[in-house]
Amino acid sequence: MGSFSIWHWLIVLVVVLLIFGTKRLRGAGRDLGEAVKGFKKGMGDDDDKPAGELDHQSQSQERDGTVSGKPRQDDTVSR
Repeated sequence: MGSFSIWHWLIVLVVVLLIFGTKRLRGAGRDLGEAVKGFKKGMGDDDDKPAGELDHQSQSQERDGTVSGKPRQDDTVSR
């Protein structure tokens, strides 16, 4: 009684199809697929640069006290 049989799932599927329709479900599936693809592409963009190149760039900026080649504002303030 605690688990659903195949007949329960078929009835749920039919009810969902009647409520939403195949066109709306197909569009939702397409949107979900594009979102997953965009997420994977966004996660993969960081992998394009070698790890050493990323570390070298951040370390050189820390030594210079700059971000994007610009001096920090607190470095120019006299104390």
